[in-house]
Amino acid sequence: MTTFPVTASTLSETALGNFIKEKYQLSEKFNCQLFRTGVNHTYFISDNETKFVFRVYCHQWRTKIEIEQELALLNLLRKNALSVSYPISDSNGNFIQEINAPEGIRYAVLFSFAKGEKMRFMSNETCFSIGFLMAKIHNVTESEKIDRVNYDAELLLNESYNKIKPFFDEDLDEMKFLKAIGSKIAKRMNESDLLENKKGIVHLDIWYDNLSVNNENEITIFDFDNCGNGLLILDVGYFCKQLFFIESDKNEYESKVKSFLNGYQSIRNLSEKEIELIPEAGASIFVFYLGVQAQRFDWSNIFFTENYLKMFVGRIRNWIDYYEKRQNGEKQ
Repeated sequence: MTTFPVTASTLSETALGNFIKEKYQLSEKFNCQLFRTGVNHTYFISDNETKFVFRVYCHQWRTKIEIEQELALLNLLRKNALSVSYPISDSNGNFIQEINAPEGIRYAVLFSFAKGEKMRFMSNETCFSIGFLMAKIHNVTESEKIDRVNYDAELLLNESYNKIKPFFDEDLDEMKFLKAIGSKIAKRMNESDLLENKKGIVHLDIWYDNLSVNNENEITIFDFDNCGNGLLILDVGYFCKQLFFIESDKNEYESKVKSFLNGYQSIRNLSEKEIELIPEAGASIFVFYLGVQAQRFDWSNIFFTENYLKMFVGRIRNWIDYYEKRQNGEKQ
């Protein structure tokens, strides 16, 4: 009987564990456990004393060159003594594994484990430390470039909107809003004085789910899968926007975002034009990730419905409205 083709598979924990133990010369005590599926699949490799993370990239999600560039960035940051989860080579010195899955070749990488815990509700001290580490990373990546995507207004906004279009009626208020806000933000970003808005390599997904916190102020950042080139303020704006929706009490938000920005600016300066772009930076990345969800609809995005669009766009509206009211001196 002919084996039926698949779009995406979930690799066996047992078989993958044996594969990893052989490639990395690990003892038989190590176990492999699936942690979660998603854009990529994550497995924990542990012997109760030592722990690693094994990421299996989805088929055709990243090219080998893109992954090599991601790992080169991580090794550069580690060389500069920055706290990030870094790649680990196998017994032959290779960082990237190739696995012949049913759908085709899938790449995989073993990473160091980020000690600590995910902390959704963070203290001011933790927010300061995240800003501090982000700024130190930006000091290394400023003016640098890698052979990966360029996060400009066209890609973040226009291309993302075009990926969403096949799923929703463009006459929906939410789609009209996305188109209008995309044009408005693109104009703001393109008109901005780039001499005051520093460029470099950005993470683009720094929020509580992609960092570990140990003892309040020991931060380790991981999951650089979306790293690329762009305005460094994108990372700042995205973290602020995530914090905005974590903290329903906006007084708490203002206090914590101030701590985050103080931590950042204790290491590197933010120009007035960069600070002014924070609302647009945060919104543009949310539009981008809506486009990613449309792009990856094939594997697990069963929630990509009109109700979901309304909820997601509602968040973008709230974020933009909040900063417009603050700019106009209105009470929140």
